[in-house]
Amino acid sequence: MRSPRSQIALAIVALLLGFLVVTQVRSQAGGTGLEDRSAQDLTLLVANVSTRNDQLRGEVADLGRQLESIVAAQARGDTSAGQLRADLVRIRIWSGVDAAEGQGLRVVLRGPATAKVLADLLNELRNAGAEAIAVGGVRVVPATIAGGAPGAVSVEDTLLEDPLEVVAIGNAATMTGTLTRAGGLVAQELATNPGLGIEVTPADRLLVPATARDLAPRVAKPRL
Repeated sequence: MRSPRSQIALAIVALLLGFLVVTQVRSQAGGTGLEDRSAQDLTLLVANVSTRNDQLRGEVADLGRQLESIVAAQARGDTSAGQLRADLVRIRIWSGVDAAEGQGLRVVLRGPATAKVLADLLNELRNAGAEAIAVGGVRVVPATIAGGAPGAVSVEDTLLEDPLEVVAIGNAATMTGTLTRAGGLVAQELATNPGLGIEVTPADRLLVPATARDLAPRVAKPRL
């Protein structure tokens, strides 16, 4: 559907063209009195009519360009609005306000996983480009902290059970390569934590829930 501004511009063009047609018909239908004019007068009259027609054609062309400009501006506005909506969706997913889905990997920790092991794993996933992370079904946001003694590790006041599952959405190949490379995090943790098992499994489609935390700032205000 066309916008109201586009319809108004079209109406103006139509009215102007209609005025020109009506004026020409009336001038031809009524008595013109041209039979009493001299050749010089008729030549001048034709020249004036031609000039006026050129002016009217120019006005019609200007209105056409204005219409094109309005339509183009409307298209740009739609594109900008669409881009803003897409940016807002990405920001809400990135911040944890909305749930997320996509490819990524699943990391399962079995055995004596400590809060430090979990924190190191989360940091490594972020550095590898993870866009959304959940631990034991709890969304990880910037304020999320892992704590507790081995066997009683918790995040967001939620006690995690053994085995402990971490789900991360992002480039599966990149994150898997980062975690499992020689001398990487998995190798280090297995070497320093006897009895700990770490399983890394890429997946084409994973779901990460939204956070239950209130992320609205209480002190900071936007700077406009």
